[in-house]
Amino acid sequence: MSKVIAIPAQERQDVGKGASRRLRRSNQVPAVVYGADRPARNLVLDHNMLFHASADESFYSSILELQVEDGRKQKVIVRDMQRHPVKIKILHIDFLRIKDDEELRITVPLHFINEAKSPAGQESGVVISHQMNDVEILALPENLPENLEVDLSTLEVGDVVMLSTVAVPEGVTIAALAHGDEHDQDSVVASAAYVTETVDEPEDEDADTDAADADGDDAGEAEDEQPSED
Repeated sequence: MSKVIAIPAQERQDVGKGASRRLRRSNQVPAVVYGADRPARNLVLDHNMLFHASADESFYSSILELQVEDGRKQKVIVRDMQRHPVKIKILHIDFLRIKDDEELRITVPLHFINEAKSPAGQESGVVISHQMNDVEILALPENLPENLEVDLSTLEVGDVVMLSTVAVPEGVTIAALAHGDEHDQDSVVASAAYVTETVDEPEDEDADTDAADADGDDAGEAEDEQPSED
């Protein structure tokens, strides 16, 4: 199960674009929490705390516990986060409430292990490509993993790793395969292949020489055909 990360929060009374701008100027982040058949609540979080917490990839695949200053706590996951297009700044974040008995649909990162130990990894001139960096899964909160590991220890040159071969913990289903492995045909996770180099073909010097000779002959024939002056 993924770890539970505590996130301090405050109730937000003042809403609207103007209020949000004022919060951002004071180094705070407007937020909203919704779901679990309960009304949405507007919150505000400290920007620096949120920025440092969100730097860890597990932040997006872990259960978070919103701890409001009045003592109320709520387990949530990140549903959406907006960042400034230029500045290193978080503008807004959405949280989704979770229920212990309700299955979650969430994206978790893929961690590739034993790549260097694999036959392909020890072969010179081979590139191992990661075709996917994360995958969407279905799981109850108690079974939610922080990530899925892709073991490449047996990867040979020319092999491809399909999504259906990725090991998942008990109680976890890869969303793309929820209706059967037949959906796996286009789901390549990793592959190994030799590097192919493009070599420029040398110019055909004989052909150039023949062409030049032909041009010279044609020019000579043209001069011979010109009438001479008396």
